[in-house]
Parts: sequence; C-alpha cells; structure tokens
Amino acid sequence: MSDAQQQPVFSIEKLYVKDLSVEVPGAPECFLEREAPQMEVNMSTASRELGDDVYQNSLTVTVTAKHGDKTLFLVECTQAGIFRIQNIPQDQMPMVLNIGCPNIVFPYLRETVSDVIIRAGFPPLLLNPVNFEALFMQQQQQQTGAQTH
Repeated sequence: MSDAQQQPVFSIEKLYVKDLSVEVPGAPECFLEREAPQMEVNMSTASRELGDDVYQNSLTVTVTAKHGDKTLFLVECTQAGIFRIQNIPQDQMPMVLNIGCPNIVFPYLRETVSDVIIRAGFPPLLLNPVNFEALFMQQQQQQTGAQTH
C-alpha cells in the first residue's frame, strides 16, 4: 500500500439539521411575563456507521423554559454531521466519534437553537460550551466501574 492509502482521513461530508421542533404553548400570554424563566437544557450525542468509513454523528438538545408550572417554550433540535473517517486505529475511533465529531457539530447546534428561540419571540439563548472530552472520559470511567462490579 502506498503512503497515501495509509494516511488518516477525517473529512466533513455534510452538516445538517436532522430534526427541529418549537412549541410555544402559552402564546400570546407568555410574552407578558416579565420574570426570567427557569431554563432546563438536556443534551445527548449518538454516532452510527452509515457505510464503509462513513459515519453520522448527531447531537440532540432539548431546551425547556418554564415560569412556575407553565411552559413558555420547548425547543428540540438534532444537529447532525456525516463524516468520512479512514485509517484511524480502531482503539481511537471512540474518541473521534465522541469528542472530535461533536466538537464540530456543536457550534451549528448552538446557532440553530439560538436562532429558533429568537424567531419564536424570546431573547436569545446561547448554549454553554460543552467539554466533550471530559464527558467521554466520565462515560469511560462509569463503564469501567460497571464492568468491575
């Protein structure tokens, strides 16, 4: 094999919004509220192989804003990317899929969520940066701990 065939390849084939929903169940009365809402943000990540050396990585976030027991808005967004990943050692693939890919997808997710919240009539919300490396390491430690018990 030539050197070109052995070189690691990591390329972005496509970045896209896979799923997006916005609900404003209390409109228009909710726009009369003057107090800052309580915000709840939940995020998950998923990866799957699409074919030879092609993978999809997706980040899903749910943002719920409440005032007391009333929901002001609910945004659910899945931002995804298709990546070509070749000649990466198999033991390093979990790091690429759970750290590298989400780091690329997250800024697009953040922009989409902020934009849709503004378009729904609310002040912008910027999702806090996420340390995907720390989350991956924590997940690895939990899996190792579960296997030893």
